[in-house]
Amino acid sequence: MDKKILRFSLTAALAGFLFGFDTVVISGADKSLQALWQSTDAFHGVVVIGMALWGTVVGALLGGIPTNKLGRKKTLIWIGIFYTLSAIGSALSNDPITFAFFRFIGGLGVGASTVAAPSYISEIAPAKDRGKLVGLYQFNIVFGIL
Repeated sequence: MDKKILRFSLTAALAGFLFGFDTVVISGADKSLQALWQSTDAFHGVVVIGMALWGTVVGALLGGIPTNKLGRKKTLIWIGIFYTLSAIGSALSNDPITFAFFRFIGGLGVGASTVAAPSYISEIAPAKDRGKLVGLYQFNIVFGIL
């Protein structure tokens, strides 16, 4: 297997790790954030915690648009920018609405990555290695959850 293709595939498959990690990382801060912002269970669950998942749904539904217009590689770069903005914005948020907004931005990136990353890997992978390399994306989702 070509080492360059493997390296590019592993890098793109990191989007899967971020998907899994983003899904569970909030659970460690869940109750602390709710106490800090004194939010109700419903508001906290739907807005503060759930906004990343809503972003993921929207990102997955619309992720094919930039993937087709910009290409897979450029879309993955933009997804990385979305992840970075989300992380910085979430870390600096002083209120639940701002926090939820930046979690939504991260969710858009996560959702779009479910389209762009496997597509990119399948395009660069030789036919004999395609299944293994695209499988790295799914493996990384599970690894991120751990």
